[in-house]
Amino acid sequence: MAGQLTIDTLKASSGVLGTQNGMTGIAKCWVTFTGMGAASVVASFNVSSVTRNSSGNYTVTFSTAMPSASYVAVASGNQIATYNKRGCVSPITYATGSLVVTCWDGSNTACYPLTTYVTDYDVINVAIFGA
Repeated sequence: MAGQLTIDTLKASSGVLGTQNGMTGIAKCWVTFTGMGAASVVASFNVSSVTRNSSGNYTVTFSTAMPSASYVAVASGNQIATYNKRGCVSPITYATGSLVVTCWDGSNTACYPLTTYVTDYDVINVAIFGA
């Protein structure tokens, strides 16, 4: 049986969904992609593409735009092939149709928002909540 179920509010009789609208708490978008060379999507939801703008800088384009740019973006990543370094992956530019994230080299004592420390990551993960 194929079909579609449209739900405006998801509630439960107890627990967190008993007091809050569950539809506002689920991820509106998520993606995991490889960032070395041309970005390549591994798995996603509501993502039409990921573009490598320059070293360590990527644009995640949404299939369906967010109603506003006031959403929460969570990002993480890892440089597995490059000495297993970890650093910072930060959402930089929020827009209704896309999000720009930047990766910084974790071999420094801190993640610096300077272009000299921007680097490609093997794996980048992004999730969008809210909006």
